[in-house]
Amino acid sequence: MKIDTSLTMPQLPEALSQAGLQFSVATEEDFDEIMAMSQDIYGGLDYLPTRYTSWLQETNRTVILARKQGKVIALESVCVIDNGETMLVEGLRVAPQERGKGVAGVLLRFCCELVKSKYPEVKVSRLTRDDRLGPKDFQKYRIITKQGILLVRFRAEDLKLRLSELGLGGDIQSSLSTSSSNPPPVRLDHTAIHRLYLTTDLMQGVLPNSTIIQDWQPFKLLPSNMAILLKKDIDWMVDDVANPTVASLCTFPFRVPIGDDWYYLNIDMFGKDLGLARQQFLCHLQRHTATLKGHVMCQMFLDPPLWNPMAEFCNNTLNVELVKEYTEQCVVESDVV
Repeated sequence: MKIDTSLTMPQLPEALSQAGLQFSVATEEDFDEIMAMSQDIYGGLDYLPTRYTSWLQETNRTVILARKQGKVIALESVCVIDNGETMLVEGLRVAPQERGKGVAGVLLRFCCELVKSKYPEVKVSRLTRDDRLGPKDFQKYRIITKQGILLVRFRAEDLKLRLSELGLGGDIQSSLSTSSSNPPPVRLDHTAIHRLYLTTDLMQGVLPNSTIIQDWQPFKLLPSNMAILLKKDIDWMVDDVANPTVASLCTFPFRVPIGDDWYYLNIDMFGKDLGLARQQFLCHLQRHTATLKGHVMCQMFLDPPLWNPMAEFCNNTLNVELVKEYTEQCVVESDVV
């Protein structure tokens, strides 16, 4: 359901009406102003330039802008998932000169009121964070799950050469089958994904808290959510379709504003077996960087105890650069009241 571009809220909370902000649904015409406001956000790894147009076309998503004196100063996206019971909040950004003034909180409260008026069945608000949660956060949110964040960078040409030196060039899955005691990972088609994730309970012990986290978006194991995921360009892998121990989702690489020849690659890894996780990591790297030319920022989310050995593998074996030390991705939720 799409809503009108001009937003009026019945029973607008007094705090919002006194904030001096105007709210509207984002349009294609707002793109340049949003990008100007978003300069240097996420350290140059902003995904919004690539996804903005598709976000506006998603029927279960609304992108809200806050304006002050006619100028865009903040953006928030709300996406209704989990059979209409969850409001997924993402994409928040506030203009540099307005940060620290409570704008984000006002915008979030507006979004909650808007969603409640349009989707009264929504019960929970979820978001994914990569900052440290403090005591006040635990008063507001429940933690659903957490993953370690491993961020590395490399030149695609250098990685291709290094994989070749390691005997992992060309058909990497065949190379892995001869160099490891484990069989090579299995790429899943849509039929296999549906069967494995929705018609069996085999993934319950692999996924953290029975949650698929795909590129910062947490989904419950529901057919309606799978319909959303299967529309995306994602590679799905498991180690064994009959008895999976490790599974992974890899988002196809896309350009990011850090530079003209910079790409971002996102890998969500689930499971606790380091060897199997390495296998799938290598397969995703080889498959998605072999034809790229330029720099790649690769972010992998994985079980926290695997972070240190995987970081050592990246540094010492693959010769790629670790961008930052250990941080966590936390999926949190709160009740919509």
